Amino acid sequence: MPACSKKGSVIFSGFRALGLYSNHLSHVVRYHKKHREFYVVTAVGNCFHTYNVIHTYTGHGADVHLLLPFGDHIISVDRDNVVIVWDVESEEEYLQITFDKVSFEVSAVMHPSTYLNKILFGSCQGGLQLWNVKSNKLLYTFPGWASGVTVLQQTPAVDVVGVGLSSGQIVIHNIKFDESMMKFQQDWGPVTSLSFRTDGHPVMAAGSPVGHIGLWDLEEKKLVCQMREAHNTAIAGLTFLHSEPLLITNGADNAIRVWIFDTAGGGGRLLRSRLGHSAPPSQVRHHGLNGQHILSAGQDGTLQSFSTVHEKFNRSLGHGSINKKKSKKKSLRYEQLKLPAITTFASESARQDDWDSIVACHRGFLMTTTWNYQKGSMGAHKLEPERFNKNRALNVHATAVDITSCGNFVVVGISSGHIDVYNMQSGMHRGQYGEDRAHEGAVRGVSVDGLNQLTISAGADNLVKMWKFKSRQLVHSVDLASPPATTHLHRDSGMLAIALDDFTLNVLDTETRRIVRRFSGHRGQVNDMTFSPDGRWLITASMDCTIRTWDLPSGCLVDCFLVDSAAVSLTMSPTGNFLASSHVDNLGIYLWSNNTLCCMVSLRPLPADYEPTVIMLPGTCPSQVEEGEDEDLNSEMIEYESPEQLDEELVTLSLLPDSRWKNLLHLDIIKKRNKPKEPPKVPKAAPFFMPTIPGLIPQFAPPEGSNQEEQSKVVNFGVLAQKSNFYRELESATLSNKFDGPVGMLKEMGPSAIDAELRGLAPDMGGDVFVLKGFLKMVASMLDSKRDFDLAQAYLALFLKLHLRLISQEPELMGEASRVSQELEKTWTSMQTLFNQSLCLLSYSKSALL
Repeated sequence: MPACSKKGSVIFSGFRALGLYSNHLSHVVRYHKKHREFYVVTAVGNCFHTYNVIHTYTGHGADVHLLLPFGDHIISVDRDNVVIVWDVESEEEYLQITFDKVSFEVSAVMHPSTYLNKILFGSCQGGLQLWNVKSNKLLYTFPGWASGVTVLQQTPAVDVVGVGLSSGQIVIHNIKFDESMMKFQQDWGPVTSLSFRTDGHPVMAAGSPVGHIGLWDLEEKKLVCQMREAHNTAIAGLTFLHSEPLLITNGADNAIRVWIFDTAGGGGRLLRSRLGHSAPPSQVRHHGLNGQHILSAGQDGTLQSFSTVHEKFNRSLGHGSINKKKSKKKSLRYEQLKLPAITTFASESARQDDWDSIVACHRGFLMTTTWNYQKGSMGAHKLEPERFNKNRALNVHATAVDITSCGNFVVVGISSGHIDVYNMQSGMHRGQYGEDRAHEGAVRGVSVDGLNQLTISAGADNLVKMWKFKSRQLVHSVDLASPPATTHLHRDSGMLAIALDDFTLNVLDTETRRIVRRFSGHRGQVNDMTFSPDGRWLITASMDCTIRTWDLPSGCLVDCFLVDSAAVSLTMSPTGNFLASSHVDNLGIYLWSNNTLCCMVSLRPLPADYEPTVIMLPGTCPSQVEEGEDEDLNSEMIEYESPEQLDEELVTLSLLPDSRWKNLLHLDIIKKRNKPKEPPKVPKAAPFFMPTIPGLIPQFAPPEGSNQEEQSKVVNFGVLAQKSNFYRELESATLSNKFDGPVGMLKEMGPSAIDAELRGLAPDMGGDVFVLKGFLKMVASMLDSKRDFDLAQAYLALFLKLHLRLISQEPELMGEASRVSQELEKTWTSMQTLFNQSLCLLSYSKSALL
């Protein structure tokens, strides 16, 4: 079973999520004494973010809905009514408390100031409980109110807390004497959050489910100011920073905002924010060539840019407006000034420093808008053809758009079948394709090649048409088996991917103008497609919740995995390191890392009945590979072992380095060049005690072995004539006619050893003519098998250099040498034919492309 059946995908692994900042849960603020900075903690799904410091705590069995920093600990409450106290640094569980949901369902939690180790819990039943978390004891139970507690907040006064109720009532309560001091009533529904200013102003801020914030004066006991539409959804959390006129808010609209109170009237103005989409993204595309920025169009009508490097580089290009000047005056609060959500867009960074670089189509609108990436705002032009006289009742809208690679022109496809060309700098209309219209049905896709030579369009009339970009004349058309749903062009390779309404995929080569690949396997509508940077892979996403990778050269499906929510858009980084996806009912953009860039991945065609496994979407923190995963992947991977010879008709070279055989003919030159100028001088070793001859006159004894008569000057050729291992192996191989043994021994030798072995085959060195003939047979067998062709040439050349005169004198050796020559000529003729065929094909390919 392949590794992908266990992993879900062998190519992609979840990395992290972008654009997720907050949900419907309140944030908490913690002050770090050493760093002298405030840290904001927000919850996202089963984990939470700590801005400036990141920790991950694992242990809850359900979603976390309450958080409270508590000294060196943090307290979290999940939907199963389980309270866990964590140690911040070690990320270990310190204490766990479980409440009965029937009698006391925890809905709020706080730490009363100066109450050591004490935690106050509020319930949906309206009661309060005070606990000592160190001794794990219940200290006091407050009867509370008839309405459920939604918020508990410490006031600047000791023993006094603010209590927000689901009825909209706000109670300032003294927990020491269990007495209520004052009450306020909010008309916007339940109180979602409370906070008190500590910079000298007796002001309380209260959040509401409709996104409004009410500011109450505690001395005069009245409402002093309203901050309407602070968020698009309910206010999840409010926090005044200690001794500062700053208010931090977060909501379910996936936004964190900081407000400053420095103006008259008591209201706050927006100082800074960190926000993502408040509705799921509909399309994502990489912008630029470095792969560090992702443009995202959301169903909330905004266009945003997310950085894969750091969140501080994120930017929001804002919400589209029909009249930019009026929307600035009225703060875009009137629905009639807002443009609907973007359905599709295109971007090009070539001329983004000079003019607008993004063009977008809006749901149900004929007009397309331009956007300026550098300024981070809506652009200067609204592109709309004059043929319809701005008649909104015609129900005609823009469906497809593309920008040329030079950034100068925009091509827009319309549901009426028209395709128009505009100038990006001036916004002027430059013409249309076709005499009346380009297609009889709605335009489903439009693309321009990298050299501005061809415009390729696909329409609901089952046709793909190719037009000359400049003259706008029809060049070629291709019939499709089913209406196209969407198209995507890889400009570098000229491959156009076409998704059809019958859930199949076609790949059109714009160079040959033919369908070169057809893929089937999706069981739902294909939402989006993207190519790998080299054009080898086509990655598709469908409503069947699968993300599939098709290998174009082999025409096979090589990777497939399921996600729990269908992907609506895909984009591959220009550098190939990340795949970004957006999904149904998800606010984030999810990054998948390309495993082939960092490890060996075995890709094999998947069978037609392959059942993919589900992969969870990556979290907001980089995923940590579990120990043993890489080992499992490597153990499942099948390593390919190349055979010694791919085919008997092919000439195979050896895998030995060139130094082992290239210098065989030049050993004498190398030895002469490396010969020392003079031999090394070795000092004579003198003994420690000089031996003497006994006698009256002292005489030194001569050294041992100095007796000239005992030494012999006759060389013993019998010792030199001993047969080497190679000689004996060659003898036996000549008799058996199997030469794998001696060839293997020569492969293990160096150039000097090979030279010595070949010299030892001569009769004057103790060899024999029979062994010389055997060596020629060995070379002939190497040429006949077409293996180790380079070694056969080198060994034969050295053999002829050493024994050519002897071969010419022995008829038996001459006959064998003649047969080797014929075999060599036959092999070279075959190789020359293959070379000529390859050169001819290469020359034709060059001339044909030109």
